[in-house]
Amino acid sequence: MASTTRGRPRSFDRKAALDQAVLLFWSQGYEATSISDLTKALGIGPASLYAAFGDKKALFDEVVDAYGDRYGGYMDRALAQEPTAKQSLARLLHEAAEEHTRDGRPRGCMLLCAGENANSVEVTEQLRQIRAGNVAVFEQRIRVDVQAGILPQDTDVAALALYIGSVLQGMSQSARDGASREDLEKVAALAMNGWP
Repeated sequence: MASTTRGRPRSFDRKAALDQAVLLFWSQGYEATSISDLTKALGIGPASLYAAFGDKKALFDEVVDAYGDRYGGYMDRALAQEPTAKQSLARLLHEAAEEHTRDGRPRGCMLLCAGENANSVEVTEQLRQIRAGNVAVFEQRIRVDVQAGILPQDTDVAALALYIGSVLQGMSQSARDGASREDLEKVAALAMNGWP
């Protein structure tokens, strides 16, 4: 007996569709990306989009997670694999120079780019909290080195973490504005001159 259950066609590849949504929100931002843009890029109708992902904000939430998993891993690796905060954060900045200018995808960091001109307070706050969380992770890593005596006891841990976060965000915007990988590598190297 044939099944009477209806659903998305078997050809629908949810992961591929999510990848396309990441690139669309990254290049256009949350506000400028319409449901029409999404259905066109994903190759599905509005009903299928809502069935697969929910509304635009629910899809964006998945996009943020997917972006972190697929494109943000360099940050976690740098923090986990290097022996000191200085080496970790220097590596992070240098890898950001490469990641923010990689061919074949939008420039800069999606967590900054997607929030440009967002009229959604919820989206703006969501992305702000993620960026603040990154700075908190930097602060924690720096604090470990202060406690271990690698950095001076009078190091302003919060300011140093915010400094690295600010440089990272500036590099993203510069990449968006056309800075090359080489330009950003120089910025990363200069930034570390401010390390205590």
